[in-house]
Amino acid sequence: MLRSLLALTVMLLFISCNDALIKAEYKATDKGFWNKENTIEFTFSEMDTLRSHNVFINVRNDETFPYSNLFLIAELDFPSGHTIADTLEYEMARPDGSWLGKGYGSIKENKLWYKENIVFPSSGVYTLRLAHAMRKNGKVEGIVNLQGITDVGFQIEKSDP
Repeated sequence: MLRSLLALTVMLLFISCNDALIKAEYKATDKGFWNKENTIEFTFSEMDTLRSHNVFINVRNDETFPYSNLFLIAELDFPSGHTIADTLEYEMARPDGSWLGKGYGSIKENKLWYKENIVFPSSGVYTLRLAHAMRKNGKVEGIVNLQGITDVGFQIEKSDP
């Protein structure tokens, strides 16, 4: 409950400070573990079909995240039924081990580029699905429970505010 209230407060502060922000949402993982079968899904609609947008994936991690990068599978479904699927890699820590992202204390928030200057071509419901695709070097099977990812979200901003 306290975590949800804190996330809501942070989001409200963020919204009030950013005129370019169109939509933002977060979902918490299961006590800081992101299961590879747990695809996190967001839906949004009522997008301006004439203006271009920047879409970000937001990830919060804590000090228990054991890697310096993060691999994600992102799928964006359009109202027309068309789907764009991407495999993405993001750097989460510097070579010296210090975390990238913003925040004080043990939680760091990373605003990661997903789509730049995208125009949503039609009105209707869009769906963004995110899943982690982490593996250990030399292993075929993926990591089942990725530790240290506390929240996953997305953010859409006007690209020309």
